[in-house]
Amino acid sequence: MPFSLKAPAEYELIIKKSRFIACVQPMCDRATAQQIVAGLKAAHPTAAHVCWALLAGGQSAAVDDGEPSGTAGRPMLDVLRHQELEGVLATVVRYFGGVKLGAGGLVRAYTDSVAQALLLAEKIPLLKMSALRCCVPYSLEGHIRRALASYTATQLEVEHGSQVIFRFAVTADVADALIAQLNESCHGQIGWLSTD
Repeated sequence: MPFSLKAPAEYELIIKKSRFIACVQPMCDRATAQQIVAGLKAAHPTAAHVCWALLAGGQSAAVDDGEPSGTAGRPMLDVLRHQELEGVLATVVRYFGGVKLGAGGLVRAYTDSVAQALLLAEKIPLLKMSALRCCVPYSLEGHIRRALASYTATQLEVEHGSQVIFRFAVTADVADALIAQLNESCHGQIGWLSTD
C-alpha cells in the first residue's frame, strides 16, 4: 500500500563540515515542487546545492543541482520509492564544508539525510478515491446525505435545481457497495451522472 506524509519533517546532517539540511513533505505536482525548490534557493543563497526528488506519479523527478550525476537526486528518489511513498517531495540543501566526499560519500549523505527526515515524518495511507455524481428528487436528499455520511464520503458539491445533484468521493474499495445500496434504496429514482 502506498503512503504519503501528513506534514513536512526536517533533519540536518553534518559530514566532514558539510551541512545537509533535508526536508520531506507532501507534494501533489511538479510545478509546486519547483516553486518550493526556488524558495529554498532564495532562502539559502550561499548554499552550494539544492538537490531534490519528487515521487508523484507521472510528474516524478530527480535533480542533482550541480552535484556529480547520480549522486544526489536519484539516491533521494530511491529512498522515497523504497519506503513506498507517493506524492512526496524530498529536498536537501547542502552547504559545502571544504572537504570533498567522493561519489560514494555523496550518495550516502543524501540518502541518509532523507531517510532520517522520513523517520521523523508521520506516514499516512494513500487511499485511492472514486469520484461520483448523482441526481435525485428533493424527497431523497436527506436519505442520500445519510448514506454518504455512513460511507464517510467526502462531499464536494451539492447543486439544487429541478433535482438535487451530489458530487462526492469515496474510497475505491467501497464505491461499488455504495452505488448498489443507493440504487436499491432509492427504488430507481437515482440517476448516475458523468464526473467530467
